[in-house]
Amino acid sequence: MRACGRRGLSQRQAAAVRRRWPWGPQVAGRGPRRALLPGWRPSADFRARVRAYGIPASRGVPRPGNLLAAAGARPLEVRLGFAPPPLATAVRPDPRLVPAATARARTPSPPTGGTTIHAMTKLAGVKTGIQKLKRILDQYCTVLSSQKTLQIYSVELSGTKDLQQTDKGSGKEKYRGLKNCFETRKNHHKEELTKELDLDDHKLSIKELEKKYGTNIITGLSSTQAAELLAHNGPNALTPPKETPEIIKFLKQMVGGFSLLLWIGAVLCCIAYGIQYSMNTSASLDNVYLGCVLALVVILTGIFAYYQEAKSTNIMATFNKMIPQQALVIRDSEKKTIPAEQLVVGDIVEIRGGDRIPADVRLLSVQGCKVDNSSLTGESEPQPRSSEFTHDSPLETKNIGFYSTTCLEGTATGMVINTGDRTIIGQIASLASGVGNEKTPIAIEIQHFVHIVAGVAVSIGILFFIIAVSLKYEVLDSIIFLIGIIVANVPEGLLATVTVTLSLTAKRMAKKNCLVKNLEAVETLGSTSIICSDKTGTLTQNRMTVAHLWFDNQIFIADTSEDHSNQVFDQSSGTWASLSKIITLCNRAEFRPGQESVPIMKRVVVGDASETALLKFSEVILGDVMEIRKRNHKVAEIPFNSTNKFQLSIHKTDDPNDKRFLMVMKGAPERILEKCSTIMVNGQEQPLDKNTAEAFHTAYMELGGLGERVLGFCHLYLPADKFPETYTFDVDTMNFPTSNLCFVGLLSMIDPPRSTVPDAVTKCRSAGIKVIMVTGDHPITAKAIAKSVGIISANSETVEDIAKRLHIAVEQVNKRDAKAAVVTGMELKDMSPEQLDELLTNYSEIVFARTSPQQKLIIVEGCQRQNAVVAVTGDGVNDSPALKKADIGIAMGIAGSDAAKNAADMILLDDNFASIVTGVEEGRLIFDNLKKTIAYTLTKNIAELCPFLIYIIAGIPLPIGTITILFIDLGTDIVPSIALAYEKAESDIMNRKPRHKKKDRLVNHQLAIYSYLHIGLMQAVGAFVVYFTVYAQEGFKPSFLINIRVEWENSNVNDLEDSYGQQWTEYQRKYLEWTGYTAFFVGIMVQQIADLIIRKTRRNSIFQQGLFRNKVIWVGIASQIIIGLILSCGLGSVTALSFTMLRPQYWFVAVPFAILIWVYDEVRKLFIRLYPGSWWDKNMYY
Repeated sequence: MRACGRRGLSQRQAAAVRRRWPWGPQVAGRGPRRALLPGWRPSADFRARVRAYGIPASRGVPRPGNLLAAAGARPLEVRLGFAPPPLATAVRPDPRLVPAATARARTPSPPTGGTTIHAMTKLAGVKTGIQKLKRILDQYCTVLSSQKTLQIYSVELSGTKDLQQTDKGSGKEKYRGLKNCFETRKNHHKEELTKELDLDDHKLSIKELEKKYGTNIITGLSSTQAAELLAHNGPNALTPPKETPEIIKFLKQMVGGFSLLLWIGAVLCCIAYGIQYSMNTSASLDNVYLGCVLALVVILTGIFAYYQEAKSTNIMATFNKMIPQQALVIRDSEKKTIPAEQLVVGDIVEIRGGDRIPADVRLLSVQGCKVDNSSLTGESEPQPRSSEFTHDSPLETKNIGFYSTTCLEGTATGMVINTGDRTIIGQIASLASGVGNEKTPIAIEIQHFVHIVAGVAVSIGILFFIIAVSLKYEVLDSIIFLIGIIVANVPEGLLATVTVTLSLTAKRMAKKNCLVKNLEAVETLGSTSIICSDKTGTLTQNRMTVAHLWFDNQIFIADTSEDHSNQVFDQSSGTWASLSKIITLCNRAEFRPGQESVPIMKRVVVGDASETALLKFSEVILGDVMEIRKRNHKVAEIPFNSTNKFQLSIHKTDDPNDKRFLMVMKGAPERILEKCSTIMVNGQEQPLDKNTAEAFHTAYMELGGLGERVLGFCHLYLPADKFPETYTFDVDTMNFPTSNLCFVGLLSMIDPPRSTVPDAVTKCRSAGIKVIMVTGDHPITAKAIAKSVGIISANSETVEDIAKRLHIAVEQVNKRDAKAAVVTGMELKDMSPEQLDELLTNYSEIVFARTSPQQKLIIVEGCQRQNAVVAVTGDGVNDSPALKKADIGIAMGIAGSDAAKNAADMILLDDNFASIVTGVEEGRLIFDNLKKTIAYTLTKNIAELCPFLIYIIAGIPLPIGTITILFIDLGTDIVPSIALAYEKAESDIMNRKPRHKKKDRLVNHQLAIYSYLHIGLMQAVGAFVVYFTVYAQEGFKPSFLINIRVEWENSNVNDLEDSYGQQWTEYQRKYLEWTGYTAFFVGIMVQQIADLIIRKTRRNSIFQQGLFRNKVIWVGIASQIIIGLILSCGLGSVTALSFTMLRPQYWFVAVPFAILIWVYDEVRKLFIRLYPGSWWDKNMYY
């Protein structure tokens, strides 16, 4: 075999080949390329040509099967030989025709400039050959995909026709292996983005870590080692994404959609004028004016669209803001402060309270360290860190600190295990930047509409250009006619109208706390069928709040509303007096000074989330907490830590008669109970017996089952004889008792749901929208919140609930019996895409808990595979990839990170899920109103198109000019089109299902037929009546105008006679023609007023909707009349505009047709309402 393009064999070589392959014909002049099956033509040669670039020249590509692969090949060509069944042994390549390296030996050394890869093997017929090709290419593609720098650009197949003829069946099935080969490479980048973090450093011992990274935890790396690693791995910084040049973005806006058609029209206008001027130097400038207007429309629309796109900011810039600037590192046995981007793996770093963690760090020693991981995991609670391995997942274990998260308190020393793009935040940044922007549904609809209109305009234009030429019209006239057809078919003002309409709706939504960044997102929200909502801050209030209390063997419900104003539990008990004192004193949180006039629940607190909740709870019920603390002076304290799991403080009491110290303690309930020997009931201490212990455990499990964080509280009055007022307490030696305390009660906290969310979720259900919770929080907490807001209905059970109720194992439950599902990140990790699709299809109520950023992205993609329009809400950095991937991303304005806001299309200014429902309603309304706008805009197209058709077929003077058409499209129709955006909904649009993005189109055939063939034809007839009336009044009866065009346009004819024998000069005829333009313009405009009124509704009667309910409509009608009067009266002398003075009576000629349009449409709507589901409903309702 030879490389493609090599010269043929000599006669001696050819004879040798024939002896070697006697069973099939050879391809002349190309060497022994193939052993072909009998009857095959030479064109049956089958080959797959793979163009591959970027394989590292230093790295050999392993040889799969019989395929000899050369590293660095550019391009690579795979060829397979087909041999018939009689061949008993495998064909061996001729050593003279292949590279020196044989199939058995090493991979050949990489050639310069590229090579051709050959494969010759035994194949039992075509079908087997295809299967063999599939296997080889699959193997080969696996090898190629493992090379991260490889990019596959093209595949070439030949001989496919003969193969299909030889082996019957679908050719697509036969080449599925080849298709899969390149789809594997195509999906490789996506898999890289969505794969979970592969890290096991949290499981290794310190010695293993030192060995792995070649470092020492005492002395750190040497400067030489660090420099080498920095040169090899690159700086500890995020790689900025490739950006499209601004000029390219601008040019895309200038030539997209209708713009390209209008540019073509403008160029044709210039060409037409050039031809006219070459034939007659006094040629009219009409075509120049028209070309300039078309170009101006395109430029203005393009600039506006570019401005809208340029408003979105670069997400990567936001991530870079989060990166720490400096790091304290140990190198060469010395502590140094260096720029964080110079950190390398193996560096030993020190972290202090208030620092941003400078890289992904394995913690080696920890002293009371807590970090804020909310941006990564969604957990609002500060997370304690330790040096111990606590969980298999690196995201869950406590001995890792993540790049860019904040150390809230304490200190820690750790080893850098990942830097830059390899860190968690780096992966999230890659996810956010690597996820492509999906086209919005409205963008798809407008593109669909553009394709339809463009196809119709060009097809009709070319068709009638051909007809005009065949009817002996001059080519120049035919070109001008073609321009008129395009201009008449393209609604030049529609894109501007849509943009303005969306902008107005966005402003309306901003007043309702929905800030729209991407205008097209306005309608997308209305099309939403699935909302994937984050929990913290979106469904909940984003603040820990006391939810339940347990004392005196009873569970009390606390008020979790946003002002805590309705606390109804019993506060007269002596036990409550003791419990409230512990809550107040065993608490380090404090209000910032100077907030006395601020409502308690809105005051800023210095302290963690749990202690903040307890402080505000105490302040609401007890009053001035700081005053209570002053009266009960603190003398000693042991802060909470993850080892002890309790907090303890000792106080003097405010009772002047009681000289005892009061020790108060709070912490993990089970740990607190261990330290107690008595329990307080109704203000009295009782022994802690088995019954009270069981009561405690029952309450603890119940509160924990609600997804709430439970704390236990106890106290002990220290005897005055052993602990006099002068006693010095030492927290290091703990010279005081920490056992035999008195257990007082439990208190549970939760981030409670917003009060408006349950109603909003109910509205989503009635609107056919599935709400899915996706959170990084604990599944029990997530499930509890989901039930409280209605994402999981009261009567819905999960598989676990059914198993618990029936007292059976979870595996024994039929999954179809469950209506709801709670899925953890670990379970999702083991799911295939098909299993995820099945889950999303079978369950209407779903909660995903403990999810990673990659998994959030996978969930969104799974929902989109269901053909759903997906909205995603989020506030953290971890949400940004999913926000960008979603059809519409919704970020929180108050609690949201900058990265989330930049990735989103819309921002909720009040962080309230209920605002989304408002947005859905506005989005649905704008889709309905855009339908009305397009119907209104399209109607006049027939009336604008027919004059050109009648002009060329019947030979009458042109009824309307192209510039006149532009005055309709860009003048009289703009304001009325926008006015329809203010129309109110005809019915409760929140009680219908979301529109199907493939079936419920913005422009469907019902709309097109009704606008073009019903109302459009009426308008055309009415406008022609006005036109013929004007000509008849001036002396030209309609029948006399037939085939008068040639003489009419002949500049040498100055004595053309009309129906009454009057003679008309060329200038008089031209003036009459302009008068006809004006009359036709007025005829369309008058009927468009009626068309505007009927478009207020699609089903209801105008009188049901209210004629004056939308006052902007009447502003639009007034603008039409004013523009018409100015053009037909004030500017009538400006001949460049092709308008003249028009007699007042001609304005009323089209009024009967306007009334007919109104009556006709009312009858249509009446039959649709009377006979739902009938032919009228299916074919006349758009």
